[in-house]
Amino acid sequence: MEYITLKNSVCEEFIEKRSRFLGYAAPVSCEQEALDFIEKIRAKHRDATHNVYAYRVREGNLCRYSDDGEPSGTAGMPVLSVLTKGDIIDAAIVVTRYFGGILLGGGGLVRAYSHSASIAVSAAVPVTMRECAMCEAVCDYSTYGRMSSLIPEGGAVLDDTQFTDSVKLKFHIDKNNYEAFCAEVFDVTCGTVKVESTGSMYFPFEK
Repeated sequence: MEYITLKNSVCEEFIEKRSRFLGYAAPVSCEQEALDFIEKIRAKHRDATHNVYAYRVREGNLCRYSDDGEPSGTAGMPVLSVLTKGDIIDAAIVVTRYFGGILLGGGGLVRAYSHSASIAVSAAVPVTMRECAMCEAVCDYSTYGRMSSLIPEGGAVLDDTQFTDSVKLKFHIDKNNYEAFCAEVFDVTCGTVKVESTGSMYFPFEK
């Protein structure tokens, strides 16, 4: 089952009517990691007017948010909505605000927090995580050239190559394409090379 998360940890800044907004976004693997990330940003900006946050994690199918003193519904929920509308999970966002002296009003706050979260998520690069088969294939040196071409042609990604008396190729491929790729390798190499799956892992694919 695939899902969308963030590739990088980032910080994006913008100014709205002299209020300074810092949008932090990061991938996380569990609720504790999200809470640790939030506390790290809070500690960095203890002098800020507000540190609003939201996160979604697959573990327990949890989502949480906080307005951190802003009027109810004007901060945390708009930040969380950026994650839910993008179907992004295993991710956390903190929007830090330094008040600039001009009130933004309820609608202005919603727009500002939503915008801050959106630009942070965009900079963090949403990626689709797909379950991939971890594979190995052993071939002789005469077949190595063809195999090294077949792997990317089949949508697989080479992870490691070991050269001894033969060549061992380690790579991963989307599990949905695994059977077809194995058949292609068997056909092209006239049955001299067989692909074996050694397990599975999730890998990112940019949207």
